[in-house]
Amino acid sequence: MKILAIDASGTVASAAIVNEEKVIAEYTVNYKITHSQTLMPMTESILKITETQLKDIDYIACACGPGSFTGLRIGAASVKGLALGLDKKIIPIPTLDAIAYNLYPTSSLIVPIMDARRNQVYTSIYSCTKGFERLCDHIACDIDDIISQALSLSDDIIFLGDGVPVYKEKLMIPGISLAPVHSNMQRAAVLGALALQNTDKAIEGKDLELMYLRKSQAEREREEKEGKSLSI
Repeated sequence: MKILAIDASGTVASAAIVNEEKVIAEYTVNYKITHSQTLMPMTESILKITETQLKDIDYIACACGPGSFTGLRIGAASVKGLALGLDKKIIPIPTLDAIAYNLYPTSSLIVPIMDARRNQVYTSIYSCTKGFERLCDHIACDIDDIISQALSLSDDIIFLGDGVPVYKEKLMIPGISLAPVHSNMQRAAVLGALALQNTDKAIEGKDLELMYLRKSQAEREREEKEGKSLSI
């Protein structure tokens, strides 16, 4: 079984082809160029270099959020286009699950954090003591709140994700360690590995829904303007 995995949910753009035995190819970029410019050329590149035909792909895995509103929509549009054009199903994988799976297995609690601005992060908490297990819902919360919640559960915690460099000073306390750079961000190969375990959750392209957790900045600003207009 071959899975094409695509992740554009954060600052990283990543595409990979995986099967049950190995990572066949992976292309990851964490730089300034926008995902709309990089994602499909990256995907085409790994397909070409591995001599993989799109018809030979069994499923397409997609990071379904939370994350960057623009990135998620670019990723979803790309994946939906491929799925509908090829008549293939999509396996949606929560972004935080895939980030946390970078560190599986470990005896430490895993806490992925994605910067959501305004001192908030998208986050959850994971344990590997009974397999890979999420201990709470995906949430958007204050960084101090997730630090306190994690420390109430364990004194052996690893934080990772693009929120780490943003809140690094707050995380420099006993009981918390930070993931190494090579396993700190989104990787499509990890997304694909999780998708291989969740083929029973495959859906039609038209049914793909994204997880935002909160309203976009544009929506919040519009509501604020409308609220001011009503109060005048």
